[in-house]
Amino acid sequence: MLKVFKDLLCRGGDAGSKAQQYTSEKELQIATCALLLEMAHADDEFSPEEEQRIASLMNNHFNIAPGVFSEIKALSDQRRAESIDLWHFAKMIKENYGPAEKEKVIEMVWSVVYADGRLDAHEDYLVHQLARILDLEHRQLIDAKVRVLRQAKAHGA
Repeated sequence: MLKVFKDLLCRGGDAGSKAQQYTSEKELQIATCALLLEMAHADDEFSPEEEQRIASLMNNHFNIAPGVFSEIKALSDQRRAESIDLWHFAKMIKENYGPAEKEKVIEMVWSVVYADGRLDAHEDYLVHQLARILDLEHRQLIDAKVRVLRQAKAHGA
């Protein structure tokens, strides 16, 4: 038992892979939604457009029904309120997603940031911090941002 505890603290051995196996899809949905909600609230404004964008992103990315999204959002809001920072949510994503999935999460974050058509300085800071926590390269962060801006332009937003 002591060895398991030590492994968890040191993040060594098999502890990381065992943690990955036990993270449920719902927990990953909650963590992702919490990050998106945090970004939406970063500029101290939470618009209906941002809420709709998050619902759409979550439904498309995780293929969940609208009723299920309401539950995920409520749990995410609760966990955000109980948390002092984003580290726990980002760490869960970092440990359970591969590079392409982490880049997709950053793309989703950029999509929420630009839901209101502008980039706030605090939002920019947070998305850069999040990319750093997820071990994404700056190029991946910018590529995701460019994809979101191109898509918005193509849709006339």
